[in-house]
Amino acid sequence: MKPVVALFFGGRGPEHDVSVVSARGIVEHLDRSRWELVLVGIDRRGAAWTGGEEMLEADVGTRGTRVRLPSDPQDRCLREAVGGEPCSPPLDVIFPVIHGWGGEDGKLQGLAAWAGIPCVGAGVLGSALAMDKDRARRLLAAEGLPVVRDAVFSGEQARDAEAIARAVEDLGWPLFVKPARSGSSVGISRVDGPEALAGAIAEAGRWDGKIVLEAAVNDPREIEIAVLGHREPEVSVAGEIEPHGAFYDYRAKYEDAESKLIIPAPLPGDVLRELRSYAVRAFVALELQGMARVDFLLERSTGKIVLNEVNTVPGFTPISMYPRLWRASGLDFSALLDRLLELATDGAHGH
Repeated sequence: MKPVVALFFGGRGPEHDVSVVSARGIVEHLDRSRWELVLVGIDRRGAAWTGGEEMLEADVGTRGTRVRLPSDPQDRCLREAVGGEPCSPPLDVIFPVIHGWGGEDGKLQGLAAWAGIPCVGAGVLGSALAMDKDRARRLLAAEGLPVVRDAVFSGEQARDAEAIARAVEDLGWPLFVKPARSGSSVGISRVDGPEALAGAIAEAGRWDGKIVLEAAVNDPREIEIAVLGHREPEVSVAGEIEPHGAFYDYRAKYEDAESKLIIPAPLPGDVLRELRSYAVRAFVALELQGMARVDFLLERSTGKIVLNEVNTVPGFTPISMYPRLWRASGLDFSALLDRLLELATDGAHGH
């Protein structure tokens, strides 16, 4: 019998729509001769649904059957929310493509572990660490990796004008204001002077109670590297993004056809080796598994490298960097999905 893959997509976070597009990419490329597919869509209110591929063409929750998720290792089936009848075979592996809140932050990984179902990608700890820009950066800096200079404010601190003024004096203009725990460039502002700062802090605060002020890297090149594996992770070629706007924000990433992806990125051999080494070290330091995309900023004038962030549920849309980087490294989309599912199901790591 073929292993049953439950593809989780949608979610309550702001990246719901992108997640649906990632799910379509996986459905299109998954080798059905090897894997049986069950779709699990999470609607914007957090309810779970299952059904056919028509779920990917409509708002999650308007098609399919509402279900309860497994929570018992002895019963890994989806069950009808009303009546409790099983409406899937027992699930053998969960593949999360819920970006950001609820899918990338350890919550879904915890549910999978509780139900005894292997999950593609990082476990609970790695997911939670990588999602929190503040905690991830502290760990990476402790490992000697070059990270963005920043200042972090939680709750009431974000309204402490004096503390923020001191941070700004240290970081300088321009700077970025970000929610500490949100994915895909949501809630991020570039701030060029004091008049826009309060609005940017308020916007970041809409998405998270902890906000990060970051020093801008001067005229950066944006370089990304994909990581795959577990104890001895492999790294892809490097890719470069030329954003159409001031920086690679949510719109540039998913809606703006003018942003360009250059694969492989034109880099000197020694710089590429250093970036790939940093990507592996970051993956190991954050206790990651399966997959991650590591994003760097490279200052043009000095060649200085800064590790910006690590994403544990990268995009799987037709234009997403993660599958494109692996394709350029000799692993096509279908083979990449096979590898990720094998890593999750072969017992090589626990969650």
